[in-house]
Amino acid sequence: MTDFTQLSTNFLTTDEAARVDAALMSSQEKFATRLAIYALRSLDRISTEMGKPIESISPQEIGTWIASDRTLQAQIEIDASFASFFTHLVLSSLNPLKQAARSTGVAIDNLSVLQVITWFEQEAARRVRENP
Repeated sequence: MTDFTQLSTNFLTTDEAARVDAALMSSQEKFATRLAIYALRSLDRISTEMGKPIESISPQEIGTWIASDRTLQAQIEIDASFASFFTHLVLSSLNPLKQAARSTGVAIDNLSVLQVITWFEQEAARRVRENP
């Protein structure tokens, strides 16, 4: 997996944003892809700090970590509901990340951004085929 600590507060590199933008998906699907990548980056940080795999982190641990994360404190101070909102986004993204991991045959911890984008693009194409 990418070393996310070097990305600072940017959740997508310029190259990754361009790859999402170039994917054959609707705007809504591209947005969901970006959210999943943001969630994966957050989950990777949580996993690293807790010393356990993403799959074994509970929703409560995710919420507690987000509420106490120094990099999110400014947002939380501006809007007290931000921690809850961001926790919900991360938890909602777990399902597609689990599906992408199963599809690629790797643990969520080992998913690459490209694998996430590819999975979302394949799912978009499948939905188009099934619902012309």
